[in-house]
Amino acid sequence: MSSTAPVFRFAPSPNGRLHLGHAYSALLNADFAARFEGRLLLRIEDIDMARCRPAFEAAIYEDLAWLGLRWEQPVRRQSEHFPFYREAAARLNRKNVLYPCFCTRKEVADAVAHREAAAAVPWPRDPDGAPLYPGTCRSLALHEVEGRVAAGEPHTLRIHMPAAQSCITRPLTYGRFSRDGEIETIPVNPARWGDTVIVRKDIPTSYHLSVVTDDAFQGITHVVRGQDLEAATDLHVLLQFLLDLPTALYHHHGLVLDPGGDKLSKSRQSEALTDLRARGITAAALRQRLGF
Repeated sequence: MSSTAPVFRFAPSPNGRLHLGHAYSALLNADFAARFEGRLLLRIEDIDMARCRPAFEAAIYEDLAWLGLRWEQPVRRQSEHFPFYREAAARLNRKNVLYPCFCTRKEVADAVAHREAAAAVPWPRDPDGAPLYPGTCRSLALHEVEGRVAAGEPHTLRIHMPAAQSCITRPLTYGRFSRDGEIETIPVNPARWGDTVIVRKDIPTSYHLSVVTDDAFQGITHVVRGQDLEAATDLHVLLQFLLDLPTALYHHHGLVLDPGGDKLSKSRQSEALTDLRARGITAAALRQRLGF
C-alpha cells in the first residue's frame, strides 16, 4: 500500500465496555479505510488514569476482533507518551497562550452562580453546556502565579482565548468529507469554548491536547468520529494552528441512540457488546443491524 494512502483511526478509551455506538464508529472507520484504500490504526486513549482499566483495554481488542476488524501494529497507548504531550504544552506556553488556573470546580461554579445572580441572566455556556470559565485566574499578578506554582499548588493550564486568537493569521477552517469523497470547507469558532482546560491538574495533558498531537504524530489524514465531538473540532483546529500541525479531514457521524432517544454511554451503562454476545447475537447480525 502506498505511503500516501489515507490514514484513519479508531480511538476508544478503556474506561468501560464498548457498546453499539463504539461498534458503529469502528466499523465506519474500517469502511472508509476500505473505500478510500487507506490504512486503519487503533489508538487507546487512556490518559484518565483513575477510570481506565487493563481489563477494559483487553475487552476492546476482543470486541473489535469479534467484529472482524484488523488494525496495524503497534497500538499507540496515550498513557505511555506523557512526555510527548508535556512538550506540546511547553510549546504553547512559549507562545504565551496558556495560563495557570488554581480554581477548583466548586470555586468556578460559585463564581458563575454569583455572576448569574448579579446580572440576572444566564452565564454563557460552551457547546457541551458547561459554563464558560469566568477568567478568575487570567489576570493574577505574575509574582503570585510564580509563587503558587513554586509552592506546588495544584493547577490546570487554560488556554487564554483572546491571546490565542491574536495569533491567528488566516481564517481557520477544516474540510468535512463525505462517503463519496466530496469535501466541504467548514469555518470554526474556537472562542465559543472560552478559556478551556488544555492541561489537567493530575496529568500533563487533556483530551484536546493529546488527540491533536497524536493525530499529527500518527499521520492521521481522516478523522471519523461522532457528532458529539463536532464542536470540539473548532478547538482542535486552533490547537493545530498554534502548534503548526496539519489539520486532518473530518467526518462526524450520527449517534446510535437508545429506545428513549438518548445517546449510548458507558456512564449510563448502555448494553455492551459483550452482553450482546452473551445473548447469542452474532457479529454478522450486529454488522447488518448497523448497516454494514
